[in-house]
Amino acid sequence: MNIAGHDIGVCSWSLAPKNTQDLISRVKELGLEHVQLALGALAQMDDKQKHQELGLLGKSGLTFTAGMIGFPGEDYTTIGTIKKTGGYVNEKEYPVRRALTKAAGQVAVDLGIKLVSAHIGFVPPSSDPNYDKMVTRIGEIAGDFKSLGLTLGMETGQETAPELLQFLNDLAVTNVKVNFDPANMILYGAGDPIEAIGILGRHIGHVHVKDATMSATPGVAWGAEVPFGTGQVPPKEFLRALKDAGYTGPLVIEREAGEKRMEDVRFAIETLTEVAG
Repeated sequence: MNIAGHDIGVCSWSLAPKNTQDLISRVKELGLEHVQLALGALAQMDDKQKHQELGLLGKSGLTFTAGMIGFPGEDYTTIGTIKKTGGYVNEKEYPVRRALTKAAGQVAVDLGIKLVSAHIGFVPPSSDPNYDKMVTRIGEIAGDFKSLGLTLGMETGQETAPELLQFLNDLAVTNVKVNFDPANMILYGAGDPIEAIGILGRHIGHVHVKDATMSATPGVAWGAEVPFGTGQVPPKEFLRALKDAGYTGPLVIEREAGEKRMEDVRFAIETLTEVAG
């Protein structure tokens, strides 16, 4: 499926599949062929099981827009808890999470995937003593990925667009891009997503289609994730901003809340189709 020049896909975890075959069936039921694939479970399988799963995926006819890696122990209960537990920030967890990321990267290579996204964790202000530590760590992850021919996609949300742009410039590597998620900026209270697209521009390498409403205390309490087209991400302006930024890659629908995931993904497709027309 292609809308406004973009291949339309869905995040595998959004469909809450029972297994790999169920994932394949659900994607095809939606009339889609493109998927961003969660890699964590695959990366931790034994060789025999991994071979079987990769065989199923390889014969599925699906195209994988990117991979995704998350980590055991990440706690999204509040913004405060994920700030402490997310991504590559925690000193104790970093070596294990780096190893898991590299293992997921190898799975990505086996599937022909070129970009793997992650929530890297909260990047402190550049004036913070820990800022340089995060620059170093993400540089190390990027180095691991470069050896595999991969690009790291940093998920937006925690930082404002200007802060993220400075971090990208300070990284001084060529294989780190932004996995742009407009809803996350609203959920975290990190600024206007349409303005952010203009600021991040050429750094955007993959895009989520997701929507949200802001909390009464942005940056302190979570906003609410809602079906795309019903929140504070304006769909027409979203597509226009991506076009103005020169982004021609896939638009991948992500839905992490609600009990009607298939219906919500269909609604997102309908919304994109309507505003693109």
